[in-house]
Amino acid sequence: MKARVSHFEIPAEKVDRARKFYSEAFGWQITPVPDMDYNMVGTVPSDEKGMPKECGAINGGMMKRSTDVKHPIISIEVDDVEESLRKVKNLGGKITVKKTAMGEYGFFAYFEDSEGNTMGLYESKRR
Repeated sequence: MKARVSHFEIPAEKVDRARKFYSEAFGWQITPVPDMDYNMVGTVPSDEKGMPKECGAINGGMMKRSTDVKHPIISIEVDDVEESLRKVKNLGGKITVKKTAMGEYGFFAYFEDSEGNTMGLYESKRR
């Protein structure tokens, strides 16, 4: 089972301001996703499937801060979100957002680990 860090998310009170900040500070490419209140954050160039071209690099997302996402989140790509959530729960973690579809991309969920950190899970449909 793979379980690699593959994505990050940055919540913001004012997304336009944050988009400008990260674009100008680091040269990141930040692109709004049509029909979603979400922005893709490119830290490095990506291929046609949206995967980073640089080995070991990760890209991310940006959205309006919410009760589910108050602080930056690191997401872990797994083979099966539901199986991973079961393990999290059995080990004393707490599920904060159940498995949720992300259109054609796959599924995500959020959980709180044993130390109170919110983390994300991602299961790709693009295998």
